[in-house]
Amino acid sequence: MARPKRNLIATAQETSTPPAELGESQRIAKVIKATGNNLYSVEFPSQETGLVELPARFRSTIWIKRGGYVLVDTSALQNRENKLIGEILNIVRDEKQWRKESYWPKEFVKKSSYPEENDDEDSTIGKLPPTESDDDA
Repeated sequence: MARPKRNLIATAQETSTPPAELGESQRIAKVIKATGNNLYSVEFPSQETGLVELPARFRSTIWIKRGGYVLVDTSALQNRENKLIGEILNIVRDEKQWRKESYWPKEFVKKSSYPEENDDEDSTIGKLPPTESDDDA
């Protein structure tokens, strides 16, 4: 049986806005890969990696892509004896809005999809091939 549409809409609205502030055990992490069974390998701003679990309310509702960001609660699974270091509390969907918050890590800088302009004379990209008169000179 499918979930009611109101549950899907409520979950989507819940993840659309960032919280006002983060708790002590909450951290933003970058998703490296999905390891299966609702487990994700993430990287924290301190270059520390670990496994986090996706709660049931997000399963089959919101998809997490590689390179996306999530809000992780590291104290949620401390009493369990396993490899998991936390649970996903929220999924960053509107990254632009989240980046404006004061708690966004400086290590997660937005990288331009275009390479930076360099004044290298060695580059031949976008230039015509040399003519024969240029070779004689």
